[in-house]
Amino acid sequence: MVMDLEMIKSVYANLRARHERARQWLGRPLTYTEKVLFSHMSELPTTPPKRRKTYVNLQPDRVALQDATAQMALLQFMNAGKKRVSVPSTVHCDHLIRAQLGARKDLQMANAENSEVYDFLTTVSQKYGLGFWKPGSGIIHQVVLENYAFPGGMMIGTDSHTPNAGGLGMVAIGVGGADAVDVMAGLPWELRWPGVIGVRLTGSFNGWTSAKDVILKVAGILTVKGGTGCIVEYFGPGTASISCTGKGTITNMGAEIGATTSLFPYDERMATYLRATERAAVASLADGVADGLRADPEVDDDPSRYYDQLIEIDLSTLEPHVVGPHTPDLARPVSRLGGEAKEKGYPIKLTAALIGSCTNSSYEDIGRATHIARQAAKHGLKPKSNFLITPGSEQIRATIERDGMMETLTAAGGVVLANACGPCIGQWKRSDIASGEKNSIITSFNRNFAKRNDGNPGTNAFIASPEVVTAFAYAGRLDFNPLVDSLAAPDGTQVRFEPPVADELPQKGFDPGERGLITPADDFDAVIVSVAPKSDRLQLLEPFAAWDGDDFEGLLVGVKAKGKCTTDHVSPAGPWLKYRGHLENISRNLYIGAVNAFDDAVGQARNILTGETMSYPDLLKAYKEAGYNWVMIGDENYGEGSSREHAAMEPRFMGCKAIIARSFARIAETNLKKQGVLPLTFVDPADYDKVREDDRVAIRGLAGLAPGSKLTCELTHTDGNVERFELVHSMSPTQIDWFKAGSALNLVAQHAAA
Repeated sequence: MVMDLEMIKSVYANLRARHERARQWLGRPLTYTEKVLFSHMSELPTTPPKRRKTYVNLQPDRVALQDATAQMALLQFMNAGKKRVSVPSTVHCDHLIRAQLGARKDLQMANAENSEVYDFLTTVSQKYGLGFWKPGSGIIHQVVLENYAFPGGMMIGTDSHTPNAGGLGMVAIGVGGADAVDVMAGLPWELRWPGVIGVRLTGSFNGWTSAKDVILKVAGILTVKGGTGCIVEYFGPGTASISCTGKGTITNMGAEIGATTSLFPYDERMATYLRATERAAVASLADGVADGLRADPEVDDDPSRYYDQLIEIDLSTLEPHVVGPHTPDLARPVSRLGGEAKEKGYPIKLTAALIGSCTNSSYEDIGRATHIARQAAKHGLKPKSNFLITPGSEQIRATIERDGMMETLTAAGGVVLANACGPCIGQWKRSDIASGEKNSIITSFNRNFAKRNDGNPGTNAFIASPEVVTAFAYAGRLDFNPLVDSLAAPDGTQVRFEPPVADELPQKGFDPGERGLITPADDFDAVIVSVAPKSDRLQLLEPFAAWDGDDFEGLLVGVKAKGKCTTDHVSPAGPWLKYRGHLENISRNLYIGAVNAFDDAVGQARNILTGETMSYPDLLKAYKEAGYNWVMIGDENYGEGSSREHAAMEPRFMGCKAIIARSFARIAETNLKKQGVLPLTFVDPADYDKVREDDRVAIRGLAGLAPGSKLTCELTHTDGNVERFELVHSMSPTQIDWFKAGSALNLVAQHAAA
């Protein structure tokens, strides 16, 4: 079934005229990134935007929300003064399902445990015009790819891996819930015009190499912050050798390099996927404007003139890669993993191997993993690690069951989990490893921060393709190279796996399984959205206070974090997901993963008012109750990781006025701006070292806050000495208005009431 066909037609109707106007402005040919962005500008400026400098207003075609972030986003939308969403929008229930006993039992438990939240999301979707995908329908990004993504379109989603839709040629950007509220309310969405990194692919895959290895290689090159402020555009003859879902794997994990999004140009592999998912009409429309769905020919001919950075990868010589632990940019070819693991003391034994997730659960992915499992079964081999499989959607689950893949994987001892995020986001209830116990796991997921998968700081998580992960499951060891090493079969023979092969798409077509979409109510005024006053899961929001017009004086140093301070450190997921709709309750997890720069303790610091050591949530609550506001001091790439705006709302709720860091991840910085927290950067990164635990902090110059302006930070030490240094910000005029109003949502409500 084709969703929103008339909307897609309207997007395509204006492509060529918009592109020609943009060529005239720029005086040159266009990258594909520029084509999509120019065609979605809500207003045409008099001068062309400058990369990484100019803020522009865009009009996305649709919004997608997952259940953990949808709660806060829709609680905010309820305060926006709108009766219906202004663009097609959907909610997907994929985060709250715990991985523990297997798909059927886990889904039953989720429906029972989360009934209050699911009822809220169902009714609020019915009332305000959103499509609602029930628990078990699938992971947001897989469902979007199967049903909604289209070449040349633009979407925002409240999950950092929204760029998965770039596999179908869409500019799909992960955002916080307040951004989604803007778009659902019909307001323009503001973005700093991105830089463009070109990745030219040549050759074609062979043997064990797959799409996952492209992004693992790129992550090793660019690191977790190398894509910040940029869109990564893949091009070149090698793109034709990658399936549409393989392209989605690559763009999905572009979130790990900090990129705004990633995308591929439209080609026949995308058209084939559209037809296979019953969207032949969309493929036909795209074919009619195909020249507008890829870069101009001159860009391909001389890419160094048009991209800010150029990376070249020959797929024919690319070796399978493995990244980790603890960061997705610690990359090496699989042939070097064993030696490096021994050198660095990583536990060699693998306790678990996990395949699937939103990144790698396509029919092709599961097929290649199944080919390894069938080879193993032929020789009597069994996995030596726990083996878990997460289908990405109900459609994938039903199809791999029909085609015998699930039977092969479960016969090998694999446990099939629900069509949900599960272990990828900390919703994995392990019973085989004690907390703190050192062990190694390998997954086909996208993120591997400490404690990310199982909540255990002792787990070393590595990432590879599903077929490589499956081979490692049978070896049970990190020092195994599936390309050249053999395993001993029960009869004493040595077995070496053949390179995996699988169909790109099911020969019998997809089996949709049990379709889980609930469409909005026709009589939406009759729908009642109920939030119990004493609920510990949901809490109606009170607007944040507007800025009082004064400089910040007498701020305490609430937190000074050392090293990585990702959104997992600021507001962990796992068991805390249950409170994502209750700001007060979830604030009890604030900074519990942060490393205290003053003593290296995790999640705790000294209360300078009383002298006692307290957890960060208790400390910051104590400061708030004592009438003190505070500042947070961050290191490099503050807020790396998820799009969760709770990592911005919680500090605001607990009294944080500003976060001063050496640098910010894109989504985290925007989320802070949306909630009225000032994200400020040291002009001299060395000034980070000047901040002491018991300082009083002033931030001066707020009355003159303007784009490009500098502020002054003044530290008053307890010895009476005073130090001053400069801070900079990246706020646009609109974002400064958010700060003055107290939050972006306050402005939305004001506009709606006007």
